[in-house]
Amino acid sequence: MDLLNPRRNRLAQESSLYLRQHASNPVDWYPWGDEALEQARLQQKPIFLSVGYSACHWCHVMERESFENPVIAQYLNSHFINIKVDREERPDVDSIYMTALQMLTREGGGWPLSVWMTPDLKPFFAGTYFPPDSRYGPRRPPFLQVLRAILEAWNERREDLLRTANDITDSLREATARQFGDGPPLGPELLEHARHHLQRAYDAKHGGFGTPPKFPHALELQLLMRWHARTHDADAREMVRFTLQQMGRGGIFDQLNGGFARYSTDARWLVPHFEKMLYDNALLAATYAESVRAFGDPFDAQILRQTLDYVRREMTSPEGGFYSAQDADSNGEEGEFYVWTASEIDEILGPDLAPLAKSVWGVTASGNFEGRNILHRTASDADDAAKHGLELGRFREQMDQCKRLLRSVQAQRILPKQDQKILTAWNGLMIAAFAEGAMALDDPILLETAQRAADFVLRVLRNSEGRLARTTTLGMPAKLNGYLEDYAFLMHGLLALYHADFQPRWLQAVVELADLLVTHFADSTNGGFFFTADDHEQLLVRTKDVHDGSTPSGSAMAVTTLLKLAVLTSREDWYALAGETLTRYATLMHDSPSSSGQMLMALDFFLGPVREIVIVGDIRQVETRQTLRLLHQRFAPNDLLIFHDPNEAETPLALLPMLAERSMIDNRVTAYICENYTCQSPIVGFDAIRTAMTGP
Repeated sequence: MDLLNPRRNRLAQESSLYLRQHASNPVDWYPWGDEALEQARLQQKPIFLSVGYSACHWCHVMERESFENPVIAQYLNSHFINIKVDREERPDVDSIYMTALQMLTREGGGWPLSVWMTPDLKPFFAGTYFPPDSRYGPRRPPFLQVLRAILEAWNERREDLLRTANDITDSLREATARQFGDGPPLGPELLEHARHHLQRAYDAKHGGFGTPPKFPHALELQLLMRWHARTHDADAREMVRFTLQQMGRGGIFDQLNGGFARYSTDARWLVPHFEKMLYDNALLAATYAESVRAFGDPFDAQILRQTLDYVRREMTSPEGGFYSAQDADSNGEEGEFYVWTASEIDEILGPDLAPLAKSVWGVTASGNFEGRNILHRTASDADDAAKHGLELGRFREQMDQCKRLLRSVQAQRILPKQDQKILTAWNGLMIAAFAEGAMALDDPILLETAQRAADFVLRVLRNSEGRLARTTTLGMPAKLNGYLEDYAFLMHGLLALYHADFQPRWLQAVVELADLLVTHFADSTNGGFFFTADDHEQLLVRTKDVHDGSTPSGSAMAVTTLLKLAVLTSREDWYALAGETLTRYATLMHDSPSSSGQMLMALDFFLGPVREIVIVGDIRQVETRQTLRLLHQRFAPNDLLIFHDPNEAETPLALLPMLAERSMIDNRVTAYICENYTCQSPIVGFDAIRTAMTGP
């Protein structure tokens, strides 16, 4: 406990908002670390591990009901060593014990994660949310009843618990060491198999995949766009287009402020789980940016801009890094910040605007969420304008006025808590999203946002040896060793940024990070990549991150980026390592395509054809800028674009050997296009380049 303030426990000094949210609990919490583990060994008490995150609604519920309950807290303090973990800071710990939960319960898991384990960290019992009473019946027994049963078993049947703990630990180690057998060959058949799998899961009525709760599945949509680019499959195009439209019109998208909530609780994207996560908005913004480039739909451009504007406005620190999350709860109520009654709309907007707003956003007196209304759309701007007899421009002016008036009132409500933790991995994803958005929308402000964030991460979250930290909170030093995803996602973001502004310093940083990733994370014995570095603290097991979850697999993103980087820099060792990893995971891609979207996108690039496009031109010339804009706004995921201005002081040949002997011809922008180790004749001038890229 905090001796200076006995009402505050050890979590009061932590940088994590989630941990600090538990600092006033009467539970004698420890953060994960040597002190807690040593106390468990000395006292021979079982460990109670509680894992969650700041925007987790049910984590807050369990805190209010149980961790603030003095009777429950006293029981925990007397009989257990209690450790609280922020899953976003410590995904290594979370991954191990979430897998243990799934092995112990044969269920999918979730947060809050509640695990009981031996002093040597071996789990023997686990669950998620436990209520304080019997309201949910025998499937969710009261928390204090669970604690008493565990303590009784620990005292009277400890050998049984230890056998269970050893069995689960052995299973965890076997799963980590698992080697896939001979898989299918690396061919387009794997991509086609995944496409048919997604077609079977597709909701043709509402868009998206699977049944409620419905998650956005950004990676699967990106994969379908690549399949369409490869095959011109009309069904793949329709799945992407309709899903993006329905999500952008639904309540999962904040119609006033922009940005996406975590998931929809219903099939039609109406009722979200209101928390907003940085990674969801990064992945979805990148998906909408790709759709803008692939299909040119103005609606997708509108959703893309509103999402990135939301992140710039509400999720960006003064120094440029991106915050992690906004809570679902406000004033103790989930979604209260975001919902409206019909009478509120009438009062705020008045008789001139209220009828239009209520019609467009589906507002009714009875409401669609506990008597209130989640704003959503059922039609396009053009259709709604025609319905109300307005010109499209006038319709949009009036709707913008409605938004401004409602936002001014909303700003007076209690704001959802914001988690200002800055995570390297998630910042990498958002840097990529802003870079992709800048290219799709030709917007220098979005590009500047990506550049500021990249500068911040490389300055604050990288040490003098080039190694990455996991996290920082403003005013506190960066901490925790970077994980595989921190390196892989940041490499992904910096590579996207290089393609957007062509500054060699981003590419140089990616090369340096790639060397560190391969040195510290590659499994030289069994292939693939570990989630933690070779000098990370020793945990129960050293896991591998091979499945996509709410974010891409770190292994898959490493493969994707190493493949692209190898082509750009002519590093055959990186290309071979990435190709070997793809081969090892061919079975996984075939058997679990819905959790292998990022690896399948890496395979799509690996299969090619890959085109290397070198543009040499004077950026001061109009046709040079026209050429770059043309190439930026095309969807060509297997093209690698390089630009060099010969007026620059130095040609970065050490980084980009393909720039050798490439120059402007006739003092005009010139394109050099190579594919399958064969280069075409140089193409001179914007008109000729446009014809070569898009046809006459």
